[in-house]
Amino acid sequence: MIVITAPTGNIGRHLLTRLLESAPAAGEELRVIVRDPARLPDAARGRVEVITGSHGDAEVVDRAFQGADAVFWLVPPDTSLTPQDAWTGFTRPAARALTAHGVGHVVGVSALGRVTPFADRAGLVTASLAMDDLLAGTGVAYRALANPSFFENLLEEAASIRDKGVFTDAVDADRKAPLVAVADIAAVAASLLLDRSWTGADSVPVLGPQDLSPNDLAHIMTEQLGRPVRYERQPLDELYTTLVGYGLNEAFVQGIADMKRAKDEGLDTGVTRTPDTTGPTTFEHWCAQALKPAVLS
Repeated sequence: MIVITAPTGNIGRHLLTRLLESAPAAGEELRVIVRDPARLPDAARGRVEVITGSHGDAEVVDRAFQGADAVFWLVPPDTSLTPQDAWTGFTRPAARALTAHGVGHVVGVSALGRVTPFADRAGLVTASLAMDDLLAGTGVAYRALANPSFFENLLEEAASIRDKGVFTDAVDADRKAPLVAVADIAAVAASLLLDRSWTGADSVPVLGPQDLSPNDLAHIMTEQLGRPVRYERQPLDELYTTLVGYGLNEAFVQGIADMKRAKDEGLDTGVTRTPDTTGPTTFEHWCAQALKPAVLS
């Protein structure tokens, strides 16, 4: 029995699709925790057990983890909370339920940076690493998927790219770093959940095929979209003021700023890319398949 949290999210929906295809042949049953079952894909109906509710709720995870052999764990960031509460606080009921029900294996969505000098001052990433420590401390076999920024983050910039030919971030225009497609993260998660021969606690970096700077991204987007795209760097204090103005928790916003500062200092570059840590999806391919339809729609 594999339990999938956040099965309708960016990563979870790709993971659910993969496991619906491969889990039956491996003799695995699937159970999902979801707030709104209506958002599940039609292909999942009648093929997965559904636990309705939030996986931050103690009663929900207690029911969901009964009889479970493995869990895919993803925390949906809550911008109304502090980073510590958003990750560790949200995960604490699950950690208790994992122990109570003797779950053997957990695969969690986390971040790069643990092996760098910035790990303890990287805002949201630091909170994510603390969540990893909490889960590993339960005694389960744990693998933290150590991810850089996602290609999919740029979908939030689709309107600006379409209307102004501009996307923004807070890092240096020439700062090269890994990025990754969420489908590649889901593929690694599926492999770990189905082949549970691993033990102990460790992290698994999931990187795209190459390091890219914002200027590199702008060049590729220009080619793929057939229109000029340029990068504008947003000062961190301006980002902070803007996000607080939207009503986000001030500590959470500070966590975003600290994360972006750490990324600009090299947070995501502490892992050497190898064939085992390299996902197949190039930024060019992702632009053609995902960004171009969003921008040109």
